[in-house]
Amino acid sequence: MPHDPELYITCAVSGLAGLAMVTAAGLSGWRGWLTLKQQELGRGAQPLDAAPAQPSAGARIEMADLKERIRKLEAIAAGVDL
Repeated sequence: MPHDPELYITCAVSGLAGLAMVTAAGLSGWRGWLTLKQQELGRGAQPLDAAPAQPSAGARIEMADLKERIRKLEAIAAGVDL
């Protein structure tokens, strides 16, 4: 009975059914992810005539600190003593 055609047909149909289920689940997840990204983009969109928001004082201080660190690292890379 190792060459039973019904066994091969059963295995093939089971494999195709499993592949179809995995594909359907992946497609459903992909569509959900796309919907999520569309909602994120729609929520974050600003009108073209809206003025850009001014950065807070903390953000400006942090940016200045980062620029200073970069300047020091560039000086170290160039071999300049601070």
